[in-house]
Amino acid sequence: MQSIFNFIIKPKQERYDNKKYIDGTELILNSELADHRYVSRVGIVTALPKSEKTEIKVGDEVIVHHNVFRRFHDAKGIEKNSRSYWKENKYFVTADQIFLYKRNNIWYAPKDYCFIKPIKSNNIIEKEIPLRGIVKYLNKNFNKIKVNDLVGFMPSGEYEFIIDGERLYRVLTKFITIKYERKGNETEYNPSWT
Repeated sequence: MQSIFNFIIKPKQERYDNKKYIDGTELILNSELADHRYVSRVGIVTALPKSEKTEIKVGDEVIVHHNVFRRFHDAKGIEKNSRSYWKENKYFVTADQIFLYKRNNIWYAPKDYCFIKPIKSNNIIEKEIPLRGIVKYLNKNFNKIKVNDLVGFMPSGEYEFIIDGERLYRVLTKFITIKYERKGNETEYNPSWT
């Protein structure tokens, strides 16, 4: 089955990523549906849209919007699936809901996105330098900057993700405002909780 306009994906593991295992004991971090931080964002592509050419292929791992796998309570308190839910653990996803895709253990950013690693601040109060970071993943059509470049970006344009244990900001490439010369002493900031 293929959709005309949507990708069809399934969760890589579970819909929610709210469990940690410490010394073989399961610890549940959150039991509420509403907190988006515990919704899984990792899926596997099972079908491509018929109407759109895409570099993403069936079997690719994808990072998607947090509302794709989410469940919620409606105004009457009834638990429901997100509007992306189709059937039997399968979900419809539009291209703009896919932020990264992985093939052969390498992450790629589609279209308009890049992912930026925050850098550590020498300031005691602020742990990281705001609105600045090192490019980690970049879409291949954006040729003004490269991976490992130090860049600045517009405020309110970043959105936090944890990708392979690293805290990264998803930023639209059009929100990158400046490329800095690297001094070589910039330290990536990855707090221990990730």
